[in-house]
Amino acid sequence: MNGAQALIRTLVNAGVNVCFANPGTSEMHFVAALDAVPEMRGVLTLFEGVATGAADGFSRIAERPAAVLLHLGPGLGNGLANLHNARRAGTAVLTVVGDHATYHKRFDAPLESDIDALAGAVSGWVQRTERIQDVARDAAAAVAAAIGPPAEVVTLILPADVSWQLGASVAPAPTPPTPGPPLVRDEALSAAAAALGSGEPAVLLIGGDATRERGLCAAARISAATGAKLLCETFPTRLERGAGLPMVGRLGYLPEMATYQLGGAKHLVLAGARSPVTFFAYPGQPGDLVPATCRVHELMGPAGASAALERLAELLAMDIKAPLAELCRPRLPTGELTAQSAAEVIGALLPEAAIVVDESNTSGVFLNPATEGAPRHDWLALTGGAIGYGLPAATGAAIAAPERPVLCLQADGSAMYTISALWTHARENLNITTVIFNNRAYAILRLELRKVGVDGAMGPKAKALLDLSEPTIDFVALATGMGVPAARATTAEQLAEALRTALAEPGPHLIDAIVPPVV
Repeated sequence: MNGAQALIRTLVNAGVNVCFANPGTSEMHFVAALDAVPEMRGVLTLFEGVATGAADGFSRIAERPAAVLLHLGPGLGNGLANLHNARRAGTAVLTVVGDHATYHKRFDAPLESDIDALAGAVSGWVQRTERIQDVARDAAAAVAAAIGPPAEVVTLILPADVSWQLGASVAPAPTPPTPGPPLVRDEALSAAAAALGSGEPAVLLIGGDATRERGLCAAARISAATGAKLLCETFPTRLERGAGLPMVGRLGYLPEMATYQLGGAKHLVLAGARSPVTFFAYPGQPGDLVPATCRVHELMGPAGASAALERLAELLAMDIKAPLAELCRPRLPTGELTAQSAAEVIGALLPEAAIVVDESNTSGVFLNPATEGAPRHDWLALTGGAIGYGLPAATGAAIAAPERPVLCLQADGSAMYTISALWTHARENLNITTVIFNNRAYAILRLELRKVGVDGAMGPKAKALLDLSEPTIDFVALATGMGVPAARATTAEQLAEALRTALAEPGPHLIDAIVPPVV
C-alpha cells in the first residue's frame, strides 16, 4: 500500500468520505488511489476557491469534515479566501496540499513556495508528513484536530514521494471527542444571570451553536422572561429559522444600524458571539460598537453556547415557553422586479427544509423579513466577509444533503469570483437553484465609498471601477455554457415562474434576476 492509499483509507475510516479536488502533478498518486478506495467520493472543481468553499458548505450542513485536495502553494493560495471564511465560521475542513518530493525541494523549482506559512494563516493545525511510516498517523491526527472541539481548518502537507512510496499502513479512526459540549463556568453563568435579571436594558447576542433550535429556544425564553433584546451575529455560520422556530434579529452590517440596535444597553451578554465591532474603520467613527456605558459579559464561546443558554434559561425562565414564528408568507408581488419584490417572491415560494446560501450582499436587505415566516429552513451566511463564497458553499451543502433543495442567493459581482462552480453543479447534477441578483454594479463599494467620505470626489475613473455594465455580463449564457439550465427575469412574475420551474425540476438551475441597485 502506498502513502496516498493509506491516507485516503484512513480518512474514510474516520468518517471523511468526500474530497473536493483541484489536483496537479504532485497529487497524481492521490488521484489514482481514489479507485482503490471507492468509499471516497472525489468531486472535481475548476478552481481551488470552489473546492475550499464547497468543503466549508459541506461541513456546515453535515457537521463533519470534508477533505480538500490542492496543488502546492499556488493552489493553496487560490483557495485561501474561502478557507478564511471557514476559519471564521468555525467549520471543520481538512486540507491536503501536495508538495514537491522531499529530495526535489532543494532545486527551488518554479512552483516551490512556503506552503507551511500559507497554511498557517488560515489553519489551526498544520502538519508536514515526511516519512511513509507517518502518513496514516498524521491523517488520523488531522481528522481529530478538524473535529475538535473546537472544529477548525487543518492542513496536511504531503510530499509527492511520500505519497507514492510503498510500505504504508492504515491507522485506526481517532477516538471521538468526549461527549457533550464544554461546560459553562459558574461565575460566567452567575454574571450573565445577574445582568439579564437586573432590570436594566440588556442585549443577548448569540452565535456559534446557539443559532440552532436548542440555543434559539433557550435564548428566546430568556428574552421573553427578562425583556432583553435578542440578536444574533451579522453573518451566522448556520441559522435555523422559519415557522415553528423563534425569530431572532441579526445585528446590522452597517455601523449605524448596529449602533441603533445596541443603543441604550447597559449589559451585553455574549453566547457564542464575539463582542461586536465595525467591519472597517471609518473616519471619525469608533470601531467598537458596544456603548460606552455598557458592560460586556461573555457567557460561552461558539462551542457549547447552546447548552450554556439552556442552563441560563433554567435560572431565569423556568416556566416560560419560547415564542415561535407562525407560517406567514408574503403575497406574490407583480410588476417591476426590485430587490424588495425579489425577496417577496423568494419568501412566498421558499420550499420546506430548504438550505439557503446567502451572498446577496446589498440586494439582500429585504430577505430577512420576507422569509422569517417561511417553512423551516437553514440559512448559511458569509461569515468571514471574503466574497466568492455563495456558489461554492452551495456545492458543498447540496452534496451534504442531497435530499434537500438548496437556494443560492448570489450577488452578481461576487458570483464572478467563483463562477466555475456552476460547472460542478452540472457535473454532479446537484439540486441547487441559483438566483443572481444582477444590479450590474459593485453596489456594496458604492456604499462604502460614501461612508469613508470620498463620494463627492468621484470622477469617471473611480466610477468605472465600481461599474459592471460595460460589457454586460450574460449569466444565462455563462450558465448554459457550463451545463446549467438558465432563465432571465425582469419582472416579479417572471422570477416567480422561473423559480417555480427550477424548484420543481431536479438538478441545477440559474435565474438571472435583473434588479436596480439598492444603494
